[in-house]
Amino acid sequence: MVNNPDVITRVAPAPTGYLHLGHVANALYVWRDARARNGRVLLRIEDHDRERCRPAFEDALLEDLAWLGFEADEPAVRQSDRGALYANVAAQLAQQGLLYGCTCTRRKVHEAWVQGSAEVRYVGACRNASHALSDGVGWRVRMPDDEVRFEDRWCGPQVQVPAQQCGDLLIRDRLGNWTYQFVATVDDHLQGITDVIRGRDLLDSTGRQILLGRLIGRPVPATFAHHALIMKSPTQKLSKSDRDTGIRDLRAAGWSRDQVLAEAGTLCGFSL
Repeated sequence: MVNNPDVITRVAPAPTGYLHLGHVANALYVWRDARARNGRVLLRIEDHDRERCRPAFEDALLEDLAWLGFEADEPAVRQSDRGALYANVAAQLAQQGLLYGCTCTRRKVHEAWVQGSAEVRYVGACRNASHALSDGVGWRVRMPDDEVRFEDRWCGPQVQVPAQQCGDLLIRDRLGNWTYQFVATVDDHLQGITDVIRGRDLLDSTGRQILLGRLIGRPVPATFAHHALIMKSPTQKLSKSDRDTGIRDLRAAGWSRDQVLAEAGTLCGFSL
């Protein structure tokens, strides 16, 4: 019985392809941890990228999750239905003078990237250009130089400086799509998510989401726990194009629900 309102976590698949064993592994981590603490699990469909997301993929992932027995504690929420909420939060940032328009193309941003740094960092070319916040331009948040310290439950103490990692965050692209960093932060805040459980490939995103959360009114962040990834090779994680690990392909090959869960559990080091 779920009886601890102080623990709320989420599973947040993007309908840009079919589920694979890596997604099942994340679901196992989330549900096992939440149920061990009598917490709740929410299902969020991260369909903010209108160019890549497809209704057929959403239908398939919902059907696969149901077949695997992963049942959320509330009806699924779709980011495509939450545009007004995101616009309201963006307006609050703009009123604080924290938002500005950016005309830089992705190519221009990459050309200014300092080679050798861990990730592409926006150098602030449009920070003082006074571009209007309109369609056809990107919207960026002025990120302060704050150092963010947090204790990851599974990776230990972390220190990140988002302004040095990524520069000013893009929250809405030139096509009008809200970005992952923004919508994930807003949704975790508005949905009251207390525990974010996800793969280590997103560990570097944590500091910027905590800092952005402060700017939109969340002084106390969620607790983060980043788990190991299921890898295709020592340097390559699974992707939605890996048909040999896709859930629908495994089902078509005759795998049962228990076999799929056992395989994902084995790769996670769980005994199911």
